[in-house]
Amino acid sequence: MTAGGAASAMSGRAAVVRRPGGRSARIRAQVLEAVRELLVEQGFDALSVDAVAERAAVHRTTVYRRWRDVGGLLADVLDAAGADGWQPPDTGTLEGDLAAVNGEVEAGLTGEPVTAALIAASFRSPQAAEALQRFWDERYARCAVVVERAVARGEVPEGTRARRVVVAATAPVYQQILLLRGGADPLLARQAAAGVALAASRGLFVDERPGRRTEGGLSSFAR
Repeated sequence: MTAGGAASAMSGRAAVVRRPGGRSARIRAQVLEAVRELLVEQGFDALSVDAVAERAAVHRTTVYRRWRDVGGLLADVLDAAGADGWQPPDTGTLEGDLAAVNGEVEAGLTGEPVTAALIAASFRSPQAAEALQRFWDERYARCAVVVERAVARGEVPEGTRARRVVVAATAPVYQQILLLRGGADPLLARQAAAGVALAASRGLFVDERPGRRTEGGLSSFAR
């Protein structure tokens, strides 16, 4: 994700926000769990509102009224995944933080098949694609703190762009597992973290374009 718990948060029951207050929350939990199960079992092409309603034991008109279509269902699964309390690890060094994030991404991508299925579905559904973009934006924003801490410790210079650091560190993990289908490679995850931390320490992620203000990792992150 992601950064860190991004991938694991997309999978499993813990991703669903269970607000107190009864029937509506229970129905949402049942429906979103049904979407995840069917997506893994049957794939995107077989996913339908009727199938989800049947699996969730919810009347089909309830599902149509609230979610309208498959795109709405997938988008809500992704939005629910982004509503957890995950925060990036704090190991005391930028390299350690990035390695820990990569470890969580690996665990999420290899441990729960629904994670890859949701990412694949986002290429088939505009609503899911928009929701996935919101998910990534929010996840990378949370991860900005790993660079802010590194700046405060003097590991990397002011103006280091947090999002670019985290994307560069996690990208090899996503490529290895999702694109190359090579499975987890902890050595690659650690090497990527170490290489990006070293590059960041040398200022390679500082925005040095003329006339561009950089005010530290957090403000730069959103640009």
